[in-house]
Formats: sequence, structure tokens, C-alpha cells
Amino acid sequence: MNGINQLSLIQQETRRSFLGKGSTGIGLAALAGLLNQDRALGTTIGDYSFPNFTPKAKRVVVLWQGGGPSHIDLFDPKPKLKEMAGKDIPASVRGDTRLSTMSSNYKAWPCVPEIKPYQKYGQCGTEMSTMLPHIGSLADDLCIVRSLNTEAVNHAPGVTFFMTGSQIPGRPSMGSWLTYGLGSESEDLPAFVVMTSTDKGKTCGQLFYDYYWGSGFLPSKHQGVKFSSTGAPVPYLNNPAGVSRAGRRSLLDKLAKLNHAHHVEYGDPEIQTRISQYEMAFRMQASVPELLDFKKEPEHVIKRYGPDVEVRGTFANNCLTARRLLERGTRFVQLMHSGWDQHSNLFTQLEKQCFDTDAPSAALIQDLKDRDMLKDTLVIWGGEFGRTPFGQYNSGDSKKPNGRDHFGRAFSWVMAGGGIKPGSIYGETDEFGWNITQGRIHVHDMQATILHLCGIDHEKLTFRYQGRQFRLSDVHGHVVKGLLV
Repeated sequence: MNGINQLSLIQQETRRSFLGKGSTGIGLAALAGLLNQDRALGTTIGDYSFPNFTPKAKRVVVLWQGGGPSHIDLFDPKPKLKEMAGKDIPASVRGDTRLSTMSSNYKAWPCVPEIKPYQKYGQCGTEMSTMLPHIGSLADDLCIVRSLNTEAVNHAPGVTFFMTGSQIPGRPSMGSWLTYGLGSESEDLPAFVVMTSTDKGKTCGQLFYDYYWGSGFLPSKHQGVKFSSTGAPVPYLNNPAGVSRAGRRSLLDKLAKLNHAHHVEYGDPEIQTRISQYEMAFRMQASVPELLDFKKEPEHVIKRYGPDVEVRGTFANNCLTARRLLERGTRFVQLMHSGWDQHSNLFTQLEKQCFDTDAPSAALIQDLKDRDMLKDTLVIWGGEFGRTPFGQYNSGDSKKPNGRDHFGRAFSWVMAGGGIKPGSIYGETDEFGWNITQGRIHVHDMQATILHLCGIDHEKLTFRYQGRQFRLSDVHGHVVKGLLV
């Protein structure tokens, strides 16, 4: 080896040793906690302790309806669209709204009213579609948000924006931020779990990318653990043939000693992740089979979720699994269900999609309420945007619209529990459902509000990366006080 290469190697080793050993004192303290108990009631990051104040929500479940549920057809009734059916939405209303390339060059903008009637639900009298009777029956527990806004006009950027605070992949997801700030409440299950499903007809071609639940530049222990819908729920969780549980325990103990020595030398936080994940996997060998066994669930609860509840990989099955995760201490559960992208099949597919998701969504909320958990569990039901008030049409025939395009200028979500004002409606749109006229909530405002409900000041939960402090809400966002109890 020549002198230059020897010098380079010495410099690299010196730098590595300096950085690693310089953090050993802190690293060993964290490592000891991981080896003894992978549980936290909160954390201290920089100058702040989390939670910053008493949280209203101890846990969060996101029922993500991928593709963009139509606010016009489900949550925001507009008699004007019925009055003007087939006629163009005025240019004065449309303005310079950004639309997808599928409809941005249209010459006609035919009004399409809701495809099924609305009715009033609950003592609060909230109007919702008759296609969602089970969710509607819980109207007195819900807040219908009618004034969400996003700049995204396509699926992946839209989902990424809500989940990570940026339309560009690479930043930590919401569940990762929460577990980074608040730690875990469960010794035997992950703090952040993800499950995916799709409509029965598989009409929606949208994919769910791993970065929707990734940890970005946060330590990888904070990324979501995805439960598979087929085969083993978690890959590589089971012992190989011929390896006993006692044998696995002995192997992990020896690995922990090796990793401990490695951490003393280099101080790499990913070594801590490796140890904690090995230990979590060992505990999950016992906890996951019990979690997914519904035999002890009362018959009336099983029926409440609908006929698909015992079919793995369905939205109904995932909803019941979510409730069982939440009551066992999982902090953030993210269910992602596709099938709401009705460009050309609105009049047939929307009702089917509602039928498949309505009962399970309501059952989860009712289950949480029955267990006195809804009051401190934040439930979110919604997608990346809504659908256009005008009809989407093919072959240039505007007289025969058969769907709705993406629409982010104004759309709706459903929220419940965890400090959200029950039996309420927040925000308003104009008579076409096009422009927000009151209570506009931007993506970053919603992120700030969700963190606030979990006891976190969104401006304080940060992570330094590439020379700047990052946070979920980027450099924007205000807590929407009108949503809160």
C-alpha cells in the first residue's frame, strides 16, 4: 500500500473512531434502554420534552381511502349541481384552478350532481350520502370536514404530501414522526403498523409505495411495519425449520453482545435499531398470532364488520385487526385501501366501494367507543383529494360524462375521537363544491392539528438533516382550533 492510501485509511479510521466514540456515552444509555425495555412514555429531543402538553389523542388510526373519494357524492351536498345538471360550471367559478392533464384542456364543464340521495343523520342532522348508512349512523360522533385543500393533482404526490409533508418522496411519514417524538407504548408489537387492501374488482391501478410509511432520514426503527395480506403476516418472523424458541433466544443474546461491542466502537444509531428490531421480532413471534386470532371476539362484533371480516387482506379484516392493535398499545395504525379513482366508472363503482368500506369503518369507530377508547383515539377517514364537480367524459362527448377527475381545490374528510368536536361540520364550499368559502384547511394545517391532538407542538418536533431542521409540516401549518373540543 502506498503512502497516500495509508494516510487516507488512517484519516478515515480516525474520523470514524472520533465520531463513534464521541457519542458512546449517549449511545450506551440508549442501548441499555433498548436491551431492557423497548418502551417509552415520551422522549426528550434537543431542548424539548415530548409530549409538549397533555395529549387528547393517545393513538391514531388512519383509514386512508386511496384514489380520492368524491366529496360531491358523499359529504358535501350541492343542490345547485342538480339544478344545472349538464350545463357548464361558470368560468368565474373555475378560475385558474389547477387540474390534471386528463381534464385541464376541456372545452365543456358539465355539472354532475350526486349520484345517490343525501339524508340527514343523527341528532346533529349532518347530511351525508345514503351510500354510507353505517358511517352516517354515527354522525353524532363525527366531524365532517368540508374544506380541505391541497396543491397535488395526482395520486402519488398527493398521498406523499399528506403522509410526509412533501410531494417528493424521501421525508419521514407521519407515523414515523409520532413514534420518534413519543416512543412506543407496546412491548410486544410495533408502535407503527401498516396494512393495505384494494376493492374487490381491483378497478384501481394505484400502488401503495413503501415511502408512504417510511422513516426517511429518521432512524429506521421508526418506519411502519407492514403486515402482509397473504402468507406470513410479517416476513422472516417465524423461526427456520429446526430452530427452537430457546435456540433463537440464545442466538439473540449472543448477537446483542456483538452489536453492543460494535456500538461502543462506532456509536452508529442504526446498531440500536438492529438490536431493538431483533428483540421486537422475537416478542412478535408470540404476540402476532394472538393478535390475528379472532376466535375470542364476540359474535356481534364479528358481524358488525361485515362478511369479509375473517378474510385476510380485506379492508374489513384490517379494520378489526387495527382495533386489536390499538388496544394492545400500537400508537399509529395506517390502513390504506384503494379503489376510489372513478374516472370512468363513477355510476357503478362508487356505490360498490361504499358498500365494502362503510360497515367496517363504522364498526371500528363503534368498537372504540364501546371500549371507551374513542375519546383518546383519533380516527381519520379520507384520501389525497376529492373529485371534480364536473363530469369527466371520453371521446369528446361532454353530454355523456361517466366519471369525475382528481380535485384538490376543495374536498372532505371524516374525523372522530381524540379531541375532535363530535356531531359537527367544519368549513364550507361554494354552491358548486369548487371553491372553499369558509374554514380553509391546507395539508400542513391538518398535519399541525393532528400533532397537536397528540400533544406535540408541530414547530418543536424537528430533526436536523443536511444542514437544516426538518419537521412534518415543513415551514408551514397552523392548528385548526375550530376542529377541537
